[in-house]
Amino acid sequence: MRGRATASAPGEPERLQRALARAGFGSRRACEELIREGRVRLDGRVAALGDRADPARSSIMVDGLPVAADPSLRYFALNKPPGVTTTLNDPHARQTLAAFLPKGPRLFPVGRLDRESEGLLLLTNDGRLAHRVQHPRYGIEKEYLAEVRGRPPRSVPIRLRAGVELDDGPARAVAASIVASRPGRSAVRVVMVEGRKREVRRMMEAVGYPVVRLVRTRIGPLRLGRLGTGQVRMLTAQEVRALFEASAPSRRRS
Repeated sequence: MRGRATASAPGEPERLQRALARAGFGSRRACEELIREGRVRLDGRVAALGDRADPARSSIMVDGLPVAADPSLRYFALNKPPGVTTTLNDPHARQTLAAFLPKGPRLFPVGRLDRESEGLLLLTNDGRLAHRVQHPRYGIEKEYLAEVRGRPPRSVPIRLRAGVELDDGPARAVAASIVASRPGRSAVRVVMVEGRKREVRRMMEAVGYPVVRLVRTRIGPLRLGRLGTGQVRMLTAQEVRALFEASAPSRRRS
């Protein structure tokens, strides 16, 4: 198909602009302009037009961020069902992620959702991206919808944003709000940048509203959207790029 970048054979060098286009940086002409502007580095040096790169081995960076050009790297989103343990192999778990993994090179979950929680889970074999998404220093937000009984007062989101004391130290949401209420139940939106064990559940319990159902709806720019429970989809090159961009120094919280 015209304008579509396809991968070269493994280990075969290709035009740098072709690798950039396949990684979601626009047309080859747009990628050539990135190179002309000096925004691309190849194996530690400023790249030049005419450079060739081995996507599986070369280090490619744009504006100081890694480029996912290696065709062996895989990125998927899973809508984890409740009752599934976030591990690939656990003899004590009723059900693990193994049944949901697509065929091909082995993937690993990025971070965890506790067994009864559900929603967006990133699966990849890219250790660089996994580190950036998980480590709090990169400021990647994780957004949750917590269903609770009753109707929490406005003071509850305020307390979550101010911080609550847990047994392993204080915890604070970067954003929190009550987004829906119906007789007997309410939904509280909670946004975090760290991911301690059962942290959102423990925070809600600390403010007097234990969680009935917890769904992760967003990881940085990546949203759960209409992905059905138990379904898996491959991320687009643009979504992978957006995850790296979300961890850029200029976007980190102070």
